[in-house]
Amino acid sequence: MGQKKNKPVSRRDFIKTAGTAALAVGVGAHIIVPGRASAQQKTLKILQWNHFVPGYDKWFHNTYIKEWGEKNNTKVIVDNIGLAGLNSRAAAEVSAQKGHDLFLFLWPAPVYEDQVIDHREIYEECERKYGKAIDLAIRSTYNPKTKKYYGFSDSYVPDPINYRKDLWDDVGMFPDTWDDIRVGGGKIKKKHGIPVGIGLASEIDTNMALRAIMYSFGSSVHDAESKPVLKSENTLEAIKFVKALHKEAMTDEVFTWDASSNNRFMLSGKGSLALNAISITRTGENKKIPVTDNIWLAKAAKGPVRRIGLEHVMDVYVIWKFAENIEGAKQFLIDYVGNFRSGFLASEFYNFPCFPKTVPDFKTLISKDSKAKPPDKYKVLEDVLDWATNVGYPGYANAAIDEVFSTWVISTMFAQAAAGKMTPKDALNQADKEVRRIFKKWRDRGKI
Repeated sequence: MGQKKNKPVSRRDFIKTAGTAALAVGVGAHIIVPGRASAQQKTLKILQWNHFVPGYDKWFHNTYIKEWGEKNNTKVIVDNIGLAGLNSRAAAEVSAQKGHDLFLFLWPAPVYEDQVIDHREIYEECERKYGKAIDLAIRSTYNPKTKKYYGFSDSYVPDPINYRKDLWDDVGMFPDTWDDIRVGGGKIKKKHGIPVGIGLASEIDTNMALRAIMYSFGSSVHDAESKPVLKSENTLEAIKFVKALHKEAMTDEVFTWDASSNNRFMLSGKGSLALNAISITRTGENKKIPVTDNIWLAKAAKGPVRRIGLEHVMDVYVIWKFAENIEGAKQFLIDYVGNFRSGFLASEFYNFPCFPKTVPDFKTLISKDSKAKPPDKYKVLEDVLDWATNVGYPGYANAAIDEVFSTWVISTMFAQAAAGKMTPKDALNQADKEVRRIFKKWRDRGKI
């Protein structure tokens, strides 16, 4: 997600370009004009993704921003774009130094640290009102080197295992460990012709799943002091494992997946297991897809070193320095966190709170759900913070981690080895060289 050097863009050119880009990525603007217009009325512009649970966007647009806008005498404008368009839109706004007051990333975005305000006071006010934020949020929005909060996280999304219980029961196994997934997945593929689906492509779900495997094998991109440590025996073993997993339990389709491929894979009945948010099961329930009742959830798989997984996406709002309504954006986030229980319910348990006290009955809610079969299907997520971690584990997400993440260094490393285009060792050496180059660049810039 590194910034590209762009020639200056005039306001007229930006508006023209942004309008074209909006059509290209399917932007839908939702404007709420509260009550009677007045000279003092303010405007707040927000950019968000098209949520995987449509009910959330419906609540946000039709209820929440309408009520907030009326209360704060503010015209709230929300633009929604596809997940894949976030990076290019952010780059365009930074280049033009004009855009939205609030911009929602689905991952930490520390490469834009110099372009955003310090979000510290938002955290401080939220903690004063709603209690302490979870560590996952801080590690995804704070730079310990510069002491700046480069974003604010209201919520995160768990990344459990989605598996076909009927198929796994049939081979007498449960996907508790990564080796269980390799062996059991191989048996299911051999017996039923239905493969495991762990992405090996340049997309966000692949990025998360492969890091979960790395971390569980005792590997990581950097250590707690932000020193690159990718090149290790642990990483090499993780690469060899993924190569074996692909050979024994998967098919080549995973090399060309996009962010929604594993959803389609499981809901079509063509897959035995995938790592994803609960968008798979929620979509299946809402659309009454028959296979859904057989798709169950499990905690992150245990590896040779530990049981650990990633958050699926990390909601990180940023307020640009060039935003026209910085104070309104701050207030919106503070108020939104205070109303997060409604957002949690509207997302159908997709968005989990970064300020846990805002959903005091969290465990009760997820222990029994009217749509789920069985009703306690989502109860497995009640201890998600015991096994979910951040991009940048075991340290903080920093600008180098961000660039490694957004340029697909890790997914390329695994894919090259799994496809047989490189040996695991050569793929690791190539990735390590790129990681060290990226870390040096950002260290020289004083960001790590």
